[in-house]
Amino acid sequence: MPEGSPLSAGHTAGVSLYPQERLYQEMAFLAYYLHWSGDALMELDHWERRRWCREVSAINKKLSGTDQRTIEFR
Repeated sequence: MPEGSPLSAGHTAGVSLYPQERLYQEMAFLAYYLHWSGDALMELDHWERRRWCREVSAINKKLSGTDQRTIEFR
């Protein structure tokens, strides 16, 4: 990353950024099950988006009796 970039190590002051791949997985999961637009999903903060993913996953687990159609959080 170029020096002076807003995402360079010196500018993030030790704050870790959320992995882009994970963001897209969560957004695709919610868009698929809740039919929300990309814009609506981008307006959610990190914790709210993860909360919705957990709620949808819990419903899917209960209905299917398995861990299929869930998004795992580590």
